[in-house]
Amino acid sequence: MGPIQIKQILSEANVGSEVVVKGWVRTKRESKNAIFIALNDGSTIHNIQAVAEPGQINEETLKLITTGSCLKVTGNLVESVGSGQAVEVKLTDVLVYGTADPDVYPLQPKKHSLEFLREIAHLRPRTNTFSAILRIRHALAFAVHKYYNDNGFYYLHTPIITASDAEGAGEMFRVTTLDLNKLPRTDEGNIDFKEDFFGRETNLTVSGQLEGELGAMALSKIYTFGPTFRAENSNTTRHLAEFWMIEPEMAFFELEDNMNLAEDFVKYVIRYALENCADDLNFLQKRLEEEEKSKPQNERSLPLLEKLRFVVENAFERITYTEAIDILMKSKPFKEKKFQYEVAWGVDLQSEHERFLVEKHFKKPVILTNYPRAIKSFYMKQNEQTANEPGPTVRAMDVLFPGIGEIIGGSQREEDYDKLITRMHEVGIEPESMWWFLETRKFGTAPHSGFGLGFERLILFVTGMTNIRDVIPFPRTPKSAEF
Repeated sequence: MGPIQIKQILSEANVGSEVVVKGWVRTKRESKNAIFIALNDGSTIHNIQAVAEPGQINEETLKLITTGSCLKVTGNLVESVGSGQAVEVKLTDVLVYGTADPDVYPLQPKKHSLEFLREIAHLRPRTNTFSAILRIRHALAFAVHKYYNDNGFYYLHTPIITASDAEGAGEMFRVTTLDLNKLPRTDEGNIDFKEDFFGRETNLTVSGQLEGELGAMALSKIYTFGPTFRAENSNTTRHLAEFWMIEPEMAFFELEDNMNLAEDFVKYVIRYALENCADDLNFLQKRLEEEEKSKPQNERSLPLLEKLRFVVENAFERITYTEAIDILMKSKPFKEKKFQYEVAWGVDLQSEHERFLVEKHFKKPVILTNYPRAIKSFYMKQNEQTANEPGPTVRAMDVLFPGIGEIIGGSQREEDYDKLITRMHEVGIEPESMWWFLETRKFGTAPHSGFGLGFERLILFVTGMTNIRDVIPFPRTPKSAEF
């Protein structure tokens, strides 16, 4: 279907055949003996070199062939006499599809900062770094669907527009068709959402979990994979206002089953990347090594491929929240007061605590379980309190990764109707507003579990990038909705 891509031409290396190559110019170099044009069409990290003899391309056309211009090159595939490539195209004809004025085209062949490239997100996929990231993103997305399909899950499309707040955080983007210059008001002076399109307040979804639970209580095993939105005014390297979430929900799964699935799933998709994205991962590993050359040896990251293989080949450590707090309170950073945030039973662990457990103490991914009930969501199943726990806990689980902290958050869900109602009252949720959710506990309730994986955090880990804005094509962040 369509023209043969550079990836196929290079892999088949059918020397002697005539080929037609279409792509964008990365570089053009002229010498006394030849003109060298490096072309890339995005199908691979590798360029293909087209070689023309001096005078073979007329001067007017040659002036139009600059970095960023788009060409159709026809020629014969021959063995390359130069280093760096096995084959090249001996040019017989060239057609310029589109020009790129070198005085204004911003992606000239030199090093550009990631900050600068974020300002030109419409062009940055043409760079080696971002084309590699986007190909890996595609491969990981495919692996997600393949894993769940092969394991008997059904892909459920949960709503983007919803009237519920699954996380209870209230940081939501409102959806409305009301005229903001002429808002209808109730007698009390509040906005009258009965006049709005849906007749009530609605927002962009923060999670597909609640609707996912409904699907699991009929189909046994479902997963969602779609965009989610958080109106959190955060400008960190780990937060986006729009991101993608993978959320499986499984009937008849208890906490142990949930942990087993999470570990198996994340190992599978990383293994898929290792097996199918070798060229791009090798490029990103070299890029990371180049970036860290100025750091002392003891501060440098593990080589990217070594880090990924380590996760795939080792069992994740599993400990309770209570055990984690004990480890942290006995740690050197705690005793020397080097942690920025408090460590005590009942606090929500911060990234610095999570990374200490993963990177310094266990030196492997960690699954934390049984968090204090007070710091977790209303829908998590409540545990019977044990003597060694200062307060009530829930069957929550978080998967912690090096360099990332929490990459997966999940739990066994509370299936007991009365306990769920009581908990909703405790956190200020009106049960009447979630009658549909509660009815799954009234009609054939069953043990069930699930978790959420932020897709961009997975890509951060696999690519070795350090800013989440660099692993999504068009990042949405506070004061930034360009492109």
